[in-house]
Amino acid sequence: MAFEGLSEKLSAAFKKLRGKGTLNENDIKEAMREIRLTLLEADVSYKVVKDFVAKVSERAVGAEVMESLTPAQMVIKIVNEELTALMGGTVAKLNFASKPPTVIMLVGLQGAGKTTNGAKLAAYVKKHNSRRPLMVACDVYRPAAIKQLEVVGGQVGVPVFQQGQGDPVEIAKNGIKHAMDHGNDVVFIDTAGRLHIDEALMDELKNIKAAVNPTEILLVVDAMTGQDAVNAAQAFNDALDIDGVMMTKLDGDARGGAALSVKAVTGKPIKFAGMGEKLDQIEPFYPDRMASRILGMGDVLTLIEKAQMNIDEKKAEELEKKLRQNRFTLDDFLDQMGQIKNMGSMQDLLGMIPGVDAKALSNATIDEKAMPRLEAIILSMTKAERENPSIINGSRKKRIAAGCGQKVEDVNRLLKQFDMMQKMVRQMSSPGMMKKAKRAAKGRKKGGLFGLFS
Repeated sequence: MAFEGLSEKLSAAFKKLRGKGTLNENDIKEAMREIRLTLLEADVSYKVVKDFVAKVSERAVGAEVMESLTPAQMVIKIVNEELTALMGGTVAKLNFASKPPTVIMLVGLQGAGKTTNGAKLAAYVKKHNSRRPLMVACDVYRPAAIKQLEVVGGQVGVPVFQQGQGDPVEIAKNGIKHAMDHGNDVVFIDTAGRLHIDEALMDELKNIKAAVNPTEILLVVDAMTGQDAVNAAQAFNDALDIDGVMMTKLDGDARGGAALSVKAVTGKPIKFAGMGEKLDQIEPFYPDRMASRILGMGDVLTLIEKAQMNIDEKKAEELEKKLRQNRFTLDDFLDQMGQIKNMGSMQDLLGMIPGVDAKALSNATIDEKAMPRLEAIILSMTKAERENPSIINGSRKKRIAAGCGQKVEDVNRLLKQFDMMQKMVRQMSSPGMMKKAKRAAKGRKKGGLFGLFS
């Protein structure tokens, strides 16, 4: 889980502060020492750590904290604000050209994930910005790079322009001409990478930049490489004056050093983060939300957005009617599980809930294979059984278990879970709860998840 190690150690440092009714300068110094060590262990740049701790210390020893009724909470608030500022302060959006096409040049070292994440970003702007993207294959050196781009482009429904193993500069120029002729208003140029930074790579990228005058140059870096990612960002920025960073594999980076260092070192913001292997697992980088996750405060806004993106509004309205009539069936249960599954890893979703301890969560058994098993059991039932589970007797249970390759005990477990869910639904569908839900949902798009995000 992203920032797991960092979150755990910062939480431990703050726990010591919470145990004290008042704080003095020595308490603050001790906390800052632990925060300094934690950040250095997280592979954050030494200079960045030094500046960060100095800013927090300066604010934390002032009257703002010392005279507060809850000084420990005030220190956490200051750390949260400074972490947010460190990562850029506000969300940095893509710049779109006033006169199409917008040209976005993707650069980075080999293995950082330019091709896959370029496809993710193209799919994102297609869906969320109503654009017509085109991807241009300018990596003419890596074996099968062009084929890979065509495959991922096909998977996300984005066309790919390629001219084989030709001159990357000419291919880029021809790709933009093709986009203008065919109505594509955003062009993603997938450039070549190297295993390390060299003069030939930078010269080629400079030539492409001079030829196409890109609207944005996005550097793709692998979060798991820590300080190496930051060093690469510095080198690419010095050579190309990049506009922003797309950080990949952030979901697997337990330390977080790259995410915390890159803005401070290069002055350029992280614009997008890859949060998984699937081609829809990319999201804008929100510094304030990321700071909240790091400090164990959750990220409810992203959780709600994920719910709204993956939940069918029409189905949500139908479910609401069923809730009112107390007609929640196993089909509804299955449908809701599918919508939750589309939102991503259950562990990541739980990590966005405020108050969930990252360490406790890492030790919890979250069986990601449970949903497919439950789905198999439900699909082995007849329509009548799914509508009215009370008719499922012993012989029916044996038939259902045999039909899906599970045990009768698994069928019993599912029916017990569904019974508990039905009781919860009855409570939620009571007139008082429905009124509260409506008040909470006023002005917000309807959601699902049993109405929790409605």
